[in-house]
Amino acid sequence: MLNVVIFGAPGSGKGTQSKLIAEKFNLAHVSTGELCRRAIHNNTHEGVIAKSFIDKGELVPDETIIDMLDAFLEKLPIDQGIIFDGFPRTVAQAEALIEIMQEHGTKVSVLLNLEVEREELLSRLLKRAETEDRSDDNMETIKKRLEVYEEQTLPVIEFYRKKRLYKPIKGVGNIDEIFGRISDVLNELK
Repeated sequence: MLNVVIFGAPGSGKGTQSKLIAEKFNLAHVSTGELCRRAIHNNTHEGVIAKSFIDKGELVPDETIIDMLDAFLEKLPIDQGIIFDGFPRTVAQAEALIEIMQEHGTKVSVLLNLEVEREELLSRLLKRAETEDRSDDNMETIKKRLEVYEEQTLPVIEFYRKKRLYKPIKGVGNIDEIFGRISDVLNELK
């Protein structure tokens, strides 16, 4: 079973590529950002907590994300592969993901890291702010999100590198070019 973690800074194209990967490789798409947005929209307890952090450009607490993710996984068919979009974002979450996956009788196959320069990320996020109604896409929050990513999330790369599951992907070019690079890596794992 193929279980993929897609990784990259905000604006690196994780959501776009995740949807393509899910479709081509028949994987369930788990976006913690989407789980949070749904919880916020439904005004759940987790949603209220998530909103208070997201609006400040900070990471939602591990426990809240893990609870939402575990509930999602409980609903999947036992043999369904998964693409994790936006999770894990901290080493604690990466360790929790190992435990959650073991409880579900599976494990992470690979971490794909979409590598994009900071200037390109800023440009993409500002463009997204113009076209989508996202409260987390303004210059102040974008810069904060990138700082948080660099401080708290980059150690996750090292975590997966040590487990020999890390694969860097050049995240610039058109969507199809980037997806081609991803597909090459995933086809080798099948």
